[in-house]
Amino acid sequence: MARSLLTLAAAASAALPDVEIQGVRQLTTGTTGRYDAALVSVPGGEDLVARVPTSPDALADVESELIALRALTAGAREIMGFDAPELRGTAPFDDTRVIVTSYLRGYHVEASHIPAGRGVADAIGRALARIHDLPQSVVRGAGLPVRSPADARADLERLLDAVGRSGRVPVRLMVRWREAVEDDRLWDYDARVVLGGTQSTSFVLRDSPDGTPEVAGVLDWQGLSIGDPALDLHWSAGAPDAVDDIFAAYAAASVRAPDRALRVRARLHAELEFARWLVHGIETHRPDIVDDAADLMDSLSAGLAGDALLADLPHRDRGDMSEAIAILDRVPRDVRAGADTSMHTDAFNPADLSLHTEEVWDSAPPRTASERASADASTEAVDVTQPVAPARPSAEADATDPSDATQPVDLRDDRS
Repeated sequence: MARSLLTLAAAASAALPDVEIQGVRQLTTGTTGRYDAALVSVPGGEDLVARVPTSPDALADVESELIALRALTAGAREIMGFDAPELRGTAPFDDTRVIVTSYLRGYHVEASHIPAGRGVADAIGRALARIHDLPQSVVRGAGLPVRSPADARADLERLLDAVGRSGRVPVRLMVRWREAVEDDRLWDYDARVVLGGTQSTSFVLRDSPDGTPEVAGVLDWQGLSIGDPALDLHWSAGAPDAVDDIFAAYAAASVRAPDRALRVRARLHAELEFARWLVHGIETHRPDIVDDAADLMDSLSAGLAGDALLADLPHRDRGDMSEAIAILDRVPRDVRAGADTSMHTDAFNPADLSLHTEEVWDSAPPRTASERASADASTEAVDVTQPVAPARPSAEADATDPSDATQPVDLRDDRS
């Protein structure tokens, strides 16, 4: 049963012992949520958000969010150019925890309602790029998770093994997903700072003076980590009118070109949400969830008939100069710096290179007397019996081989 407003006000007081709670009002979308939440008024006219998790999973997310919000320093927030919730207080409450943060005013747009063209799609794409371009030290310094492409790939392999054992996944989907996980081209990407699975409603929007939507803030920081940027774009599969503009704005705003398989991988993550829902049902012993997930995958499989996930994936071009440069950049600098350059100069005595000054360097067999006489009659005489210095070794042979409205916003995510 949802906690009353008086209970939530008491929870906020526990987290803010030195702050007077002047009022409290409900903050909800009217659905069964993962949090009980309220807007709390404090002196100065500011509204804060107090949230209490309603399940162990939601509590785990709160604990992760606390670390993430503390990791977002003033410098990191300045780089983003939009707001993230500011932590104001937290305290144990009713065998769980209350978290109080600043309130981000604005509005949300569901993915399926995002229109094409300049506007919401462009704003969200650019905001995501700025998050992904944050210095990785923001994550590493806070001890948050770091997942390499190999880690992400292994996670999906385990997920497919689990759903495969259930016998509830259509063969077409299993083949499609296995092929994607096994394709090396999908996993040759640079891990970035990510939110770890955001939704379109994670972005709080407002209209600029000229009426253009812009991102005022971003919610859902509990998954902050270093990982696959495609995770934060998987929801774009539910925005058919705007998906092209989202990716275009993302690419244009990023300081680094996104990997060529980003969009394919984002679609893969979107499809695998059904598999994760199935695993959740199995692990929680909920046959209703298992059946629901299986029905969803049957529909997905039917809808994907004739659709090849990897069809638009670029083939490797052996002559691609950018790939060649990328390979060079992977060569350890200390190895190259330690290469032997002692022969890269002409400041040496050629005579010192002759190791066998008394040895005749003539590969021809000895001449007979008559052959020598014949040669002497046709050309100037050359005394081949004199020692010849060996060819000077090349330098190449000697060098070491380097191998973030007006209506109140429900700050809970769509999973509420």
